[in-house]
Amino acid sequence: MVTERQALRAVALCLVLVAAVKLLLSEYRIERKQKLAIMDPGSFWHQGPKVKEAVTVHKSEVMNSFFNWDQKPEVPEPPVEKGADTAPLETSKGPARIVHLDLKGAAPKVKYMKQIFPLFSSLGADGVLLEYEDMFPYHGNLTILRSPYAYSMEDIEEIKSLAKLNNLELIPLVQVFGHLEFVLKHERYFHLREVRAFPNSLNPHHPGSVALVKDMVSQVMDCHPDARWFHMGADEVRGLGESQDSKNWLQSNKGDVGKMFLNHAVSLARFITERRSGVRVILWDDMLRKISPATIKESGLPDLASPTIWNYLKKMDTDGIGTLISRYHEAGFKGVWFASAFKGGTGIDQRWTPLDYQLQNHLSWIKVMNSMTKYPSITLHGILLTGWQRFEHHTVLCELLPVGIPSLAMCLQSLKHGAFDEKAKMEAHHILGCNIKVEKDICEGSGAFTGSQIYHMVFYIHTNLQKEVEALMKHYHIKGGFSRYHRKYNFANPRIIGFFQGLLKKLLDKWETYIENFRMEMEGIYFPDTVEEWMEENVNANMDLLRENARDAERILKLNGQPKSLKTL
Repeated sequence: MVTERQALRAVALCLVLVAAVKLLLSEYRIERKQKLAIMDPGSFWHQGPKVKEAVTVHKSEVMNSFFNWDQKPEVPEPPVEKGADTAPLETSKGPARIVHLDLKGAAPKVKYMKQIFPLFSSLGADGVLLEYEDMFPYHGNLTILRSPYAYSMEDIEEIKSLAKLNNLELIPLVQVFGHLEFVLKHERYFHLREVRAFPNSLNPHHPGSVALVKDMVSQVMDCHPDARWFHMGADEVRGLGESQDSKNWLQSNKGDVGKMFLNHAVSLARFITERRSGVRVILWDDMLRKISPATIKESGLPDLASPTIWNYLKKMDTDGIGTLISRYHEAGFKGVWFASAFKGGTGIDQRWTPLDYQLQNHLSWIKVMNSMTKYPSITLHGILLTGWQRFEHHTVLCELLPVGIPSLAMCLQSLKHGAFDEKAKMEAHHILGCNIKVEKDICEGSGAFTGSQIYHMVFYIHTNLQKEVEALMKHYHIKGGFSRYHRKYNFANPRIIGFFQGLLKKLLDKWETYIENFRMEMEGIYFPDTVEEWMEENVNANMDLLRENARDAERILKLNGQPKSLKTL
């Protein structure tokens, strides 16, 4: 009996020891993850090996012109071991990850937002930055600003409900200085332009200017009573200082264009904060970069707003970003935002998102985010993942939103995990239903994400339409016996037409069917103006060439090789 008791005591003692060991190991893992989350900031400032040249970008061209940063070396992506236990750089309690929806082009229907908001949330987004432009349902004197397809007030309420349902914070954005082309294009507002011939920027000295943007801001703020942040834009104020009003002001103020900018920015930021207590203002930072910290501090702007430091380059100068953070801290700002790009930051007419370009941009931002321990007195509020749809109001569309979804997933997962490692890739794969292949610029597989049909169809059009049409136009008998000249004068040998007519008809029929199916997919997400524009810019030239050749071949064939006669319709 004694032996049995001893055995039971021994078993009990073993169980206690096992539990104690598990507890110690658990505490060790937690402590290790906390240490990993605070990476050595000093390591990111060291220069690394060079990478391939970056392509020309949109807003970052302005950044380089200010500081000539394109001549400085880049700190590339740190090596990450596969399966490495890298702690997330941020959580819902840390700096926010905000997805930017640029509505000045290809604004999606609300029914698509019902599908993409849950996707944003599952990928790790904390909010959405809504850059309304002409899609906001302005009323009263501002009705003229509305797009024919602008959202209704009911649409806005539904968007707000969708955001709340998916735990996404909405941040409205209204431009108040530059990028006001959608306003200043109207003849009613020509007199408010800074440069009479151009619709880009507002004349800050005209009494009607401030009244106009205050009315715009007020209508949007009234529609977003729960918004904690309000973005007032204020980037790329082109031509500032060129109006006669500005020249007169500069003569009396030592030619200080920076102070002129600050006067207008402070006026609007103060209006926003006084209109609703507790609202915090955001603005893009590029116009602040040439202004001295002392001048910025004296203006009072740091008490009213937080700058967004943006850079969309693949070869991002992280040292230069550190310099800006230091300058803004010296100016008195208590917090900053960062801005990367998941699409729309490369070519002005970019059709397909370059994955490695966007990934490298985010990996550089991760290095900067890890360095923020160097600036304990300034808070990083979050990072805006911009998805530009146009470079400005009068330019063509960039990549469609469904085309940029794999890039967005890659970028959000990289920010969440600290790198696009195996864990991040697996999570993105699980959510999207396809494998992101950075080196191939594609997400392989059928894809389960909303808009995946458009994603795959755009890829097919992008890689095949023009190539196949050009190949046919190089056909021996089309080049030699059915040129533009032949078609103009209805002059061709029926025997020659017979060599290519079947191929021409087959290719035309194939693409007519494909494009019709694509159009139906597009119409499910986009308004008619977007569908028409995308078709005109990316499809119609090639399709019209096929159609014209097919019609001409059929008509000229019936002439049986007769003498030349000028083509008639």
